Amino acid sequence: MLEHDLRILLVEDHPFQLIATQYLLESFGFGQLTTTNNAENALQLMIQARRPFDILLCDQCLPDLRGLELIGLAAQRGLIKQAIILSSLTTVELDTLKVAASKLRLPLLGYLAKPLKQPELKNLLTTYQKATLQTDQ
Repeated sequence: MLEHDLRILLVEDHPFQLIATQYLLESFGFGQLTTTNNAENALQLMIQARRPFDILLCDQCLPDLRGLELIGLAAQRGLIKQAIILSSLTTVELDTLKVAASKLRLPLLGYLAKPLKQPELKNLLTTYQKATLQTDQ
């Protein structure tokens, strides 16, 4: 079962993908969902937040900044706990991003290829929840 009080920031520039992902997260029962369509707005939302977002779901190919760069900026400032990259890139390209994130010690939980698949998103969120429960004990 997923923890429904996770604070999630969804950054997606494609209107259909934004609505579809928002709907999917809401169908899981997440009520603390903030959405925006670019990195600049995302940074402002994170800075204005009273506490870090639990998860940043971020498109890799945003018009104003690459997703991995946004994750790096947010992580440096302590604005997020974990991140998930969303992308239409190939699996090889996504694996390269994951390796780069690891080398930079970014809090990348994983990546999801578009179009999103419900079980894969649910699996990553469950992984986050389990890791959080273990560190809280």
